[in-house]
Amino acid sequence: MKYPKEYLDEIKTRLKVSTVVSKTVSLKKRGKEFVGLSPFKKEKTPSFTVNDEKEFYHCFATSEHGNIFDFVMKIQNLKFGESVKHLAQLAGMQPYMFSKQDEEREKKWKEYQSIFSQYVDFYHGELLKNQDHSNARDYLKNRSLTKEEVKKFKIGYIEKNPNFFQKLKDNYSEQTLVETGLFYLDEKKKIYVERFRGRLIFPINNISGQPIALGGRIIEKVDYLAKYINSPETNFFKKGSNLYNLDLARKLSNKIDHIYLVEGYMDVVGLSKNGIDNAVANLGTSLTDKQILTLNQFFDDIIICFDGDESGYKAALRAAENSIKELKPEKNISFLFLPDKEDPDSYVNKNSKANFIDFTKQSKLSIHQFIFSHYKKQTENNPSSLAIFEKKLRSIANTIKDDFIKKYVLEYFLEKIAELTPHSNQNKKKFFVKRTKSLDTTKKHFNDSQSLTGVELKEFSLLYLVMNNLNLLQANIHLIENIKLFTEVNIKIFEIIIQKLKSGEHITIEDLGLDNQWLEKIDKFAPIKHILKNQANDDQKTIELLEDISRDLMNYDLEFRIQELESKFSVDMSETTFNELKELKKKQNLN
Repeated sequence: MKYPKEYLDEIKTRLKVSTVVSKTVSLKKRGKEFVGLSPFKKEKTPSFTVNDEKEFYHCFATSEHGNIFDFVMKIQNLKFGESVKHLAQLAGMQPYMFSKQDEEREKKWKEYQSIFSQYVDFYHGELLKNQDHSNARDYLKNRSLTKEEVKKFKIGYIEKNPNFFQKLKDNYSEQTLVETGLFYLDEKKKIYVERFRGRLIFPINNISGQPIALGGRIIEKVDYLAKYINSPETNFFKKGSNLYNLDLARKLSNKIDHIYLVEGYMDVVGLSKNGIDNAVANLGTSLTDKQILTLNQFFDDIIICFDGDESGYKAALRAAENSIKELKPEKNISFLFLPDKEDPDSYVNKNSKANFIDFTKQSKLSIHQFIFSHYKKQTENNPSSLAIFEKKLRSIANTIKDDFIKKYVLEYFLEKIAELTPHSNQNKKKFFVKRTKSLDTTKKHFNDSQSLTGVELKEFSLLYLVMNNLNLLQANIHLIENIKLFTEVNIKIFEIIIQKLKSGEHITIEDLGLDNQWLEKIDKFAPIKHILKNQANDDQKTIELLEDISRDLMNYDLEFRIQELESKFSVDMSETTFNELKELKKKQNLN
């Protein structure tokens, strides 16, 4: 039995080759391709390449070559059908079981797709050629859209009294036509009515580029009609699982690492007209987990840019609280707020592509910055209000699924709260000089901190803690001498400190002979310094904090080693590798 071509194409469309291969092979970007060590042969120089644009991998050492199905079959020793099931699950798709139900669904899908294709083609042609629709063409001209955009997005127009139902009913049953959502029965008149009559239509395509739904916009000012309407949900269209223009935007993911998520169809079209093609729109509903996960498959940075009015701000806040739980170490979610009464379409038309891109670079806020800023504005400077504020932020941080991101977002929130309630303590140790930051310095501080990994920040905390407690840790050298660091410069600094402490001589920070610029960097970015402000002269608390950092770094080490062994095990499937993996996971659970 053969899998339907559409089903296999959907899997390939949803999964980049690099996404599948990187679960087994450590890949590095090189131009348009990725390179890594061959999984088919032991080697020291990378000869294995992956090309997402052409959807294949190639190994120059062994001449192995193929697509994602070939790769999974060879690496995991699976048959074709098993590889399809594995990849369908990875792509978030239902398994194809070859049951009568699946065959019936496939038949219905072909009818559904055929109806939509005919419908979209017909009304697109009407907008372009029918002389009676000059009002629709004038509307588009007034919105600065040309024939080029109309053709690219296959925009159409449906007159107020259409009769396309009659053209289709000879080839499809009434039930099938109604199930598409394009038509409904007027119970009073006992006739079938076209849902989008009197509207411009924007085809909503699935990820493979086939129309599965429509968005419709009125072109006349009529108070009793909604400005925009969308297709109802059907067996083949779920609003929360689709995004307008993803079929075109995803093709840019090999060249561009960020995507704009906007509110409306016209925003996407307007941005595209001005040369910004990496934009998608959600479909009149709150942003869903599924939409974030789908975008994360293609892009590393999602920039949510809603309208610059109160409803746009509220929609952004809902999107932030819902999407922060999907944050991952290698992914970013940011927010861009336009000036009041502007939307992406109007802003880029007035100010140009270059200005829009510059505005993005200067004004976008990371998701945790936005959430903190919003709730800070709701907070009064009293204990009760601050307690509610902290409780809310802790609650939001705890929804994050990735444990590492959860940890550092919570640290960020708590550090920012600590800055709101500074405690003066004349007796606390002053090792570094606190400088008042200007707004520009604060922006630079944030931009710099964005480039640091979680491990580096944790190492800075360790170094800060040790350098501010040299006497205590010289007497307890056993607590730190076996701690493992990961970044080259921090390893060298830590080795210098350990050697000096082991000398037995009384030392100060100046005796370490460390570069002042690096000391300033540690002071600037060590998250723990805000906690230490309130723990001065408490040796027991210092040791507890040290143990926490040591445990975290040990877990980083375990995590890296587990990932290496999992990759190895997927290739050799040996009992020795499996047992090593099992032991490491035991240690991880104990920590």
